[in-house]
Parts: sequence; structure tokens; C-alpha cells
Amino acid sequence: MDKFFHSVYLDEELCMGCINCIKRCPTQAIRVRHGKAVITGKFCIDCGECVRICPHHAKQIRRDTIDVLKQYKYTVALPAPTLYSQFNHLDDVNIVLTALIYLGFDDVFEVSAAAELVSAASRNYVSAHPEKWPLISTACPSVVRLIRVRFPNLIDHMLPLNPPVEVAAKLARKRAVERTGLAPEDIGIVFISPCPSKVTYVQSPLGVEKSQIDNVLAIKDIYPMLLPLMKRARQNPKDLAMSGKIGIGWGGAGGEAGGLITDSYLAADGIENVIRVLEDLEDEKFGHLQFIELNACNGGCVGGVLTVENPYVAKAKLKHLNKYLPVSLNHLEDYENPPMDWTVPVQYEPVFRLGNSFSESIRMLKEVENLCNEFPGLDCGACGAPTCRALAEDIVRGDASKDYCIPVLKGHIHDLSQNYMELLDSLEAQTQNNTVDIQVVRRYIENLMGEVSLLDAHLEAQNEGVRPTSLPEGKDPSKCPGKGDCVHCNHVCPYY
Repeated sequence: MDKFFHSVYLDEELCMGCINCIKRCPTQAIRVRHGKAVITGKFCIDCGECVRICPHHAKQIRRDTIDVLKQYKYTVALPAPTLYSQFNHLDDVNIVLTALIYLGFDDVFEVSAAAELVSAASRNYVSAHPEKWPLISTACPSVVRLIRVRFPNLIDHMLPLNPPVEVAAKLARKRAVERTGLAPEDIGIVFISPCPSKVTYVQSPLGVEKSQIDNVLAIKDIYPMLLPLMKRARQNPKDLAMSGKIGIGWGGAGGEAGGLITDSYLAADGIENVIRVLEDLEDEKFGHLQFIELNACNGGCVGGVLTVENPYVAKAKLKHLNKYLPVSLNHLEDYENPPMDWTVPVQYEPVFRLGNSFSESIRMLKEVENLCNEFPGLDCGACGAPTCRALAEDIVRGDASKDYCIPVLKGHIHDLSQNYMELLDSLEAQTQNNTVDIQVVRRYIENLMGEVSLLDAHLEAQNEGVRPTSLPEGKDPSKCPGKGDCVHCNHVCPYY
């Protein structure tokens, strides 16, 4: 059972069984089985690429609604810096922050303010640990999850600091308790997120035992509510801003690295580019760099699937907004012991490992290689897996069979056609000699009909999701590849 919470899920009623998502998923976590997509939770990193690519909107994201404000005596909004990039002609972030107060929040604490503190702590850590260069940013939960499941050798290179949103949540709760005198549990800390990755982080935090964030709202849900309130806020904005260029710059790719005030860095955005960088880093191609910033979304957090603006337009808006801001408004010395360091180590999760032991893994790997040699190598996705190798791994794990491959099925059909021709030739010869054995012909045809039924049943299962609930009356379960267990059988029944 998958021990991780996942914010991305499938709405089966909307799913049409197309293969757009399986080809886009960076960790090959999706299959199409019985006419519907299936998300394998242990492989999923909640990057949201399937949400972005699905033409039928069958991939959904779990998040909260504005009604959660009613659950607390006092609420604090944590707006991501990406929120500022969604509005046209915004020249003062106080307008957005004031609109959040009008929306129903009692207070706001900018995530960008905490980002400036994390930038300062990052500078100190990077300079103090040259033996770990290049250090990898841990602000994007999808990237951290990717490293945990696919690049275990790089775990020691991850920057062991809490992301800005977690730091902001802890500082915001502490400030709210001091201001109101309320118990911490009566205060609701609500993050306004650009992506599903951070929704997942709240439920399955990294580096901490429990996140201080109570609920997560989506930027695209809050956006239409803020627009009319911003017109009112523009007339008399409250002085709520706490951050400068460094903090707000975290909203776009390169912003975090820019806060380190060094040229010895690399910044990559887009999950495919991130994977290529991690592969090169594993091959030790970046030894001369001090820091690597990685964002799963194109353009950085402004490209999150829960935003409304084009990521590159949004990034340009952030740049314009930063034009007249001070470099930084927050410093580590302004806070007493800010909660920066991880308190729980991040460990390798071997979800892609084939076997439970080294010898078993080697054996299964050989089976995968043999199956790959049998398949055509088209990576067409018609089998419901993204690649031929992925199908081979599914077969070795017991989750699929070779008949899932359409070219293999076509070859089977060609074999049947050849058998028919041989039958006709045999009948013609026996007719000339007047020695036709009707029983032989009957058995031959019954065998062919059984083979055709097998193909038909498989195609029906693939296209319609129909699975028999029991064996036909009088059929021998011992001859069934699934031993007659029709409710849980993963094989195609030859009797249907």
C-alpha cells in the first residue's frame, strides 16, 4: 500500500482511456487498463503534468475551499509569490494582501518574506559545506520526491532546509498566538498554492514530522474572488508587505538561486529538464557548481497547474513588480531561532526496484530484457503502458501479459490465419483421397475458435473493462490460467 498522500487523482467518469497522460508522466506512474487510466501511487510525484495534458479533465487535484476559514477563530493567509504574478498592472503587493483581508482572512504572512530568510540560511549553509557541492534546492516537493525514488545517490546533496512555505507557516502561527492570545489549534494557517505538489507536501511533509500548514487553497480558485476586492483595496491599501526582490523573485525560475548572490549555480525548470540535470549530476558533470535550483514546472512556480496566467507572462510580471522594490526586507537577525533545519531525515524510497533482494532483482531484470527483445520497441502506448520496457516490467511484476502488446496480438492473428490455410490445404488433400476425418476437423476448428475467443476476450477487457464474475458452467478451473478465480484474476479468460 502506498504510504504517501497524493493530491492528484483520477475521475473515472471523465476518463476516456486515451494515452495522453501515460506518455507525459515523467515517472511512468500511469497505465490505461480496462479502458481507464490507473495512477500507481508509489510512482507518482504529484507534479501535475497529467492534469495539464488531459483533454478530458479527468485528472483532478484535491484542495480545500474558502469555507475552511469558518473552522478557525483566527486565520492567516500565506500567499505564494506566484499569486502576485497573476494580475495585470499590479505595482503594489499591498493591494493583493489587503484584498485577502477583505476576503475573510484575519492576517497575512507572505511566503516571499520567509523565502528571504531561507535565502540567507542557504547562503550560510552552502558556504559552510563545500564538500557537498553542488547542493540541490529542496523548495519543490516534486523534485525532492523524484530524488528520493529515482536518484538515491543525490540525497546527500539536498539542501537540508525547510521550504519557505513551512518557515512562513511556523512564523505566522507564532505571531498570531502572540497577537491574539489564542491557542495554536484555534489558528488556521492557509496556504494559497500554485501547484498540487505543495498540497501533497502539507499531508506528507519532507524534513519535518508535521507541517504547520492547516489547509491549502488554489490560486486559480482564489483569483476570481480577489479581482473585485482588489478594486476596493486599491483605494486604500493596508501596509502589509514584508518582502523585497529576493523573496518575490522565488516565484520564477532562477529566483531562488539569485538570492544566493553567486554566479556558481544552475537553474532548471520543467520536469523533463530537471530529470536530465539530475542524470548529469549523477554522472558528476557539475562538480564545479555550488548550487542547483530545480523546479518541476515550466518557468518555475509561476508555471504551476493551479495558476491562471501563462508562466512566461507571469514571470515577466514578477520582473516588472520587482523593479522598484528593495533587495530584501527580512534578515535572519530579525527573528529569534527561525525554524530552518530539517528535523526528520529524508530517505531513499526504492519504489522502482523490481525484486525484494539483489538476486531476485537480477533475475527479474533479465526477464525484462528478454521481453524487450520480443517486443517491437515502438513505444506506441497502445498496450496502456508508456513504453515497451514499462510493459515488460509490468509483466514481470505480474500486472500485465504479453498479449497487451498490439503487435504481438497481430502476430497471433497472423498465426491463426496461417493455421486456417494449412487446414484448407489438408481438407483439400483429404477430399481428393476421400479420407476426410470429421472429428479431426472438428477438433481443429474448436481449437481455432478457442484461440479467437481468447483474442476477443482480451480486446473486450482492454476496451470495455468487462471481466467475468465466474467460470461458465461445466468448465474446468484447473485449465484456466488464473485457476478459476474470476473476481481477482488478472488473466484473460479463454472461455469468454
